[in-house]
Amino acid sequence: MNKALKLEKRVLKLIYLLCLLLFTNLALLQKPFDKKALIIGVILCIIIGLSHYILRRFYPDGDKFMFIFSSILAVVGIAVLYRIDPSFAYKQLVWVTLGIIGYMTIVIALPDLKSFAKYKKIYMITTLVLMPMGLIYNLVMGSSVNGAMNWVYIGPFSFQPSEFGKIALVLYLSASLMNYESKNVIKEDFKQLIEPALVVMFSLVCMVLQTDLGSTLIFFGISVTMLYIATSKKKYVFTCLGLSAVGAIGAYGVFGHVQRRVKIWLDPWKYQYDEGRQIVQGLYAISSGGLFGVGLGNGYPDLIFASESDYIFAIICEEFGIIFAVGLMIIYFLLFYRGIRIAFLTKDRFSLLAAVGFSTMIACQTLVIVGGIFKVIPLTGITLPLISYGGSSMLTIFFALGILQKISEEY
Repeated sequence: MNKALKLEKRVLKLIYLLCLLLFTNLALLQKPFDKKALIIGVILCIIIGLSHYILRRFYPDGDKFMFIFSSILAVVGIAVLYRIDPSFAYKQLVWVTLGIIGYMTIVIALPDLKSFAKYKKIYMITTLVLMPMGLIYNLVMGSSVNGAMNWVYIGPFSFQPSEFGKIALVLYLSASLMNYESKNVIKEDFKQLIEPALVVMFSLVCMVLQTDLGSTLIFFGISVTMLYIATSKKKYVFTCLGLSAVGAIGAYGVFGHVQRRVKIWLDPWKYQYDEGRQIVQGLYAISSGGLFGVGLGNGYPDLIFASESDYIFAIICEEFGIIFAVGLMIIYFLLFYRGIRIAFLTKDRFSLLAAVGFSTMIACQTLVIVGGIFKVIPLTGITLPLISYGGSSMLTIFFALGILQKISEEY
């Protein structure tokens, strides 16, 4: 048995231990003993163990730790959701299971990712359809969710088209930028970038109109990073940053919801009994948790709006402590590192750009929501990857991770 396999098995045992300890603790919080919590813990251990066995047994050339890191985050997420409301945890278990099935399907069924570079038009059309879908639906139906117009309802089911639009956008930019060649004539150079630039601008405008500021930041981060990797030209990055600054000032002047977000961010205590209550209660929760937390089950998640989604990281800080929360951030960093490592080990340019795009997507989403909770940037209502409650986000992240896993086999 080689050292890498020994390390994997050691980490897996720690995941099993963490899972069983968390859900045993949750079971003991209830009187009488809550057997359902323990059953969820056992189910998670079986799903993770079986999936890892399949990857290691039949696809030994791929990345060895990406699935393990994502499993840790999913376990913590379901445990915290069970503490908040067991009904959330039951649904999240289904989404995690479907996400892992999707992850495994991509690895097992798809050929090499480089064979998908030829479908640029399909990715572009998919992006152009998904991005405005939430806006059009909510304008027609005259509805919104907490002021945002990024949800679509089909019977009892709901989903965020922009979540799946992120996947399409990354694949489109990968296919569009893979053949970029530096030209001495600016006009010729610009011709290669005008189409992807227009698609990205269209996507950003759609997100702003849907009041989905979090997705706006994520899409911008993905696009600028992929542009720089494809062209290696800093002038394009600075141009994008300059245009984004102008756009941000313009959006602040035109859209009232942007002004409200900024005002609340600058002085949440002024609005602590109204629109700023969520931020203030979140900061109180983080501060009360201290280094080691108040203990699982001893916090007050009911005081924070959207504690199961937007503000689940504040609940983790309160009940598990800031040290545990920093540990989760390290796992996110390791997940990002594995993705970037995959990007620069593959020889195919389409696969390289896709890996950079998906890794950046996960990193940006994490930093944007954590930055908003800690009041570093204005709060945006997005999910913490693999931890927050939400089917659309869970499926999207596992889909992205599945593609990264597939690329890792192309070394």
